[in-house]
Amino acid sequence: MNTRDTTPSQTLDVDAALATLESALAPLVAADPDAVMIGIETGGAWIAERLHAHFALAAPLGTLNISFYRDDFSMVGLHPSVGPSHIPADIDDATVILVDDVLYTGRTVRAALNELFDYGRPAAVRLGVLVDRGCRELPFAADATGLNLDLAGDHQIKLTGPDPLQLVLR
Repeated sequence: MNTRDTTPSQTLDVDAALATLESALAPLVAADPDAVMIGIETGGAWIAERLHAHFALAAPLGTLNISFYRDDFSMVGLHPSVGPSHIPADIDDATVILVDDVLYTGRTVRAALNELFDYGRPAAVRLGVLVDRGCRELPFAADATGLNLDLAGDHQIKLTGPDPLQLVLR
C-alpha cells in the first residue's frame, strides 16, 4: 500500500496497515517459528503485542526501551526517560523480529540494535515496521512494512494508543 501527497491532519487506517504488515511478516515467521519478537517502546511494543498474538509465537514477547542509546534527544528537544527493557527469552543464536511503529531517519533502529546486543548475539535480526515514511539518515531498511508513505520532512506521523491504535498524519 503506497500513499503519496497526503494532506495534514488525517487519520490513516491502522487495521489495513497492520494486516499488510502481518502478511509481509508471515514468510519470516514461517521460516523460523522459534523467532523472538521484540517491540520498541512505545508504539512498536503496541504493534508487536498484536503481531505476537496473531502469530501465536512460542517465545515470550519482549520490549526494548532505547532511551539510553538515542543520540538525537538534544537536537529534537526531548528529555530521555530511561527505563528497563524486558527480554524474557534467550536471543543468542535466535532470529529476532524487531518491531517499530514508524521508520524515519533510522536512529531508533540504530539505538535498538545497540540495546539488543547488550542482551546477546542473535543469529539474525529482521525489522518489521507499521509505517515507513522514508527520509533515512542511516542505512536501514525494513524487512516487512505495513504502509509506505512519501512524506516531506515537515510532516509528522504519530501512532497513538494502545486502545484504540490510531495513526495521525500532520
